[in-house]
Amino acid sequence: MASYDVIIIGSGPGGYVCAIRCAQLGLKTACVEGRETLGGTCLNVGCIPSKALLHASHQLHEAEHNFAKMGLKVAPKVDWKQMLTYKDDVIGQNTKGVEFLFKKNKIDWLKGWGSIPEAGKVKVGDEVHEAKHIIIASGSEAASIPGAEVTIDEKVVVTSTGALELGKIPKRMVVVGGGVIGLELGSVYARLGTEVSVIEFMDGITPGQDMEVARQFQKILTKQGLKFILGAAVQKVAATKTKATVTYKMRKDDSEESLEADVVLVSTGRKPFTEGLGLDALGVQMTDRGQIATDGSYRTSVAGIYAIGDVIDGPMLAHKAEDEGMAVAEMIAGQHPHVNYDVIPGVIYTHPEVGSVGKTEEQLKAEGVEYKVGKFSFMGNGRAKANFAAEGFVKLLADAKTDRILGAHVIGPMAGDLIHEVCVAMEFGAAAEDLARTCHAHPTYSEAMREAALACGDGAIHA
Repeated sequence: MASYDVIIIGSGPGGYVCAIRCAQLGLKTACVEGRETLGGTCLNVGCIPSKALLHASHQLHEAEHNFAKMGLKVAPKVDWKQMLTYKDDVIGQNTKGVEFLFKKNKIDWLKGWGSIPEAGKVKVGDEVHEAKHIIIASGSEAASIPGAEVTIDEKVVVTSTGALELGKIPKRMVVVGGGVIGLELGSVYARLGTEVSVIEFMDGITPGQDMEVARQFQKILTKQGLKFILGAAVQKVAATKTKATVTYKMRKDDSEESLEADVVLVSTGRKPFTEGLGLDALGVQMTDRGQIATDGSYRTSVAGIYAIGDVIDGPMLAHKAEDEGMAVAEMIAGQHPHVNYDVIPGVIYTHPEVGSVGKTEEQLKAEGVEYKVGKFSFMGNGRAKANFAAEGFVKLLADAKTDRILGAHVIGPMAGDLIHEVCVAMEFGAAAEDLARTCHAHPTYSEAMREAALACGDGAIHA
């Protein structure tokens, strides 16, 4: 029986980052992982492979629509098999990178699926290991369509996992769910020539997003060829070996309609993955939403057992899990870390990208907060116009009295990178004027952020 200071169950972004931080702090550490490779959903069948396909399909779009304008004469042709090989190579590089980091930091990889037979012990296969501290970082899995008849086979009716390895590019695809995952993968296949229809229960896409950004986002995606059916509740997905029919009801009048497709992508969110851990027998308290209940220090109701990432409350984001992984490691080591949940950015990696942090206008109105808005369109940004990337805008929200930045929402080029300037500003309690008075290099996309900050005061320069 091996003995450790810490055993982490799950090697996704939360788990492997936590393991590395524990090892850095001098704790004898092991990480349990049942997959053949480390990295969890994110590196194997989530964030990383989807970004590879988004990148590849965007290059195709550029070749088809913008290369000729720049004097580049090409006739692109899609080799789907090679594109999947490229995607798999990217996965391999990243998962092998985590394995290297485990070896570098002397972290033991306990290969297999883990369970917790009792506090202080983790069972992997037939072996039981002891640990002073056990951290559950087992992540999440795709959720099905609430109240609908659907069987997922990962060939015709797929989750994001199956959508990343289809045997061929479908002619028609129905995406159930207008959230981040569905729109990212839907945009990939739309660029590859698939007729993509998105069915969303709510009356707008990306629920929870700033509404002005969401409306602009939908307009841009519609121009790119995606079709949207909003306010529709999917009732049934009936599939054969090669086709599927999606039956749905329109909420406004209860009328029933249907769509046929070669592939149906079910992207209606994710749910915590805790199966097989033995939490019920241990008496680990759960929430009404099936998450593991934790206190402010990530402790569960059972002494010595912690939980982080997608299995606990909060946004199911890799970087949120990473921050929690570092925090719980430092707590165990006797330090006093802090995760600022008010400054966790969200990004949608379509083209253009969408980046957001902090409050939306809708939230500020509901809370009765007096605020001001600074907006700037990428049409006024020289770099964006030169790169055929002038769609979208930056919106900065600041307190009307103190000028302190309360939130930011960006739809446009490199939004996922630009948003972090505001994250740093918010972390240090900066005002819009602080951002406006900071020199930004020219020509860069980031100038649009400064212009939006200027718009919170006397006005943008290039508007």
